[in-house]
Amino acid sequence: MKKYLLLFFLPLLMFSQVKIKQQLAHTYSIVAMDEKTGEMAIGVQSHWFSVGTIVSWGKSGVGVVATQSFVNPAYGPKGIELMESGVSAEKALTQLVSDDESRDYRQVAMLDVNGSVNAFTGKKCIISAGHCIGKNFSVQANMMLNDKVVPAMKKAFEENSNLQLAERVIKVFEAAEESGGDIRGKQSAAIIVVGPERTKNEWEDKKIDLRVDDSENPIKEIKRLLKVNRAYEHMNKGDLAIENGDMEQALFEYASAEVLFPDNLEMKFWKAVALLNNSRVKQAKELFKHVIDKDGNWEKLLLRLPASNLVSLSPNQIKNQILY
Repeated sequence: MKKYLLLFFLPLLMFSQVKIKQQLAHTYSIVAMDEKTGEMAIGVQSHWFSVGTIVSWGKSGVGVVATQSFVNPAYGPKGIELMESGVSAEKALTQLVSDDESRDYRQVAMLDVNGSVNAFTGKKCIISAGHCIGKNFSVQANMMLNDKVVPAMKKAFEENSNLQLAERVIKVFEAAEESGGDIRGKQSAAIIVVGPERTKNEWEDKKIDLRVDDSENPIKEIKRLLKVNRAYEHMNKGDLAIENGDMEQALFEYASAEVLFPDNLEMKFWKAVALLNNSRVKQAKELFKHVIDKDGNWEKLLLRLPASNLVSLSPNQIKNQILY
């Protein structure tokens, strides 16, 4: 019994000696910028619950931060604040690390809107640990199975410049896993993408904000979510085209969404609404029939839309021209 108690308390004693009170997030991550669009991203994966809530930070027109290992969450908001005030990512990270008494246990990376990048791996981070800074990006990892993970992440990012930034991050995740990944396995992942320009409204700040908090395969799941996200981006562009009176562009965007998410009834429903409101009754009727045959509740919803002025027909006209 004494042996088991010793095995239990020894790690606690070790942590108490170094006075580390922050959460652990042994993980791998990337901070990066797309040279073409100016978008910036932070992507992270870990065998730790809800890693995205503590590791990843970003703000449009400012920069992104990854703070991991024995996490000091303050690196996130303080790093963003310094970069927002005009301090480069390189200098901001140097300043924060110098002020941190427990710096040896930290791993942090920062990138700002001007392309300045910096990373730090404390000498007490659990091996295999390290980072690699490249042009407009940095990849970093700790508690990896081997030393091949960080080089594989670097290679994956550089070799997939034809992809959109978030999709490049997915490639980095996949390369990390193929090379060995976290020695403990997988559990959660997150991707944040912010724009090159500052936004007036906080809710407009993040262009992509995806998290998988607990999954046997978080990378597969966040890849699926990213695909769904892209589909809804096309839907939003289609709605905007409708507002601008460009029906052909709207139909193109709706069709692009359907390619990515072909079984989604809601996308088909609102496409049918757009067709109906633009006097394409025959096309709308066919699409409504397909949706309603799958789930009758969509008929009930359609009949409720006139009261909110969302369709150009009355309920009786919908019944006569569309449903019956």
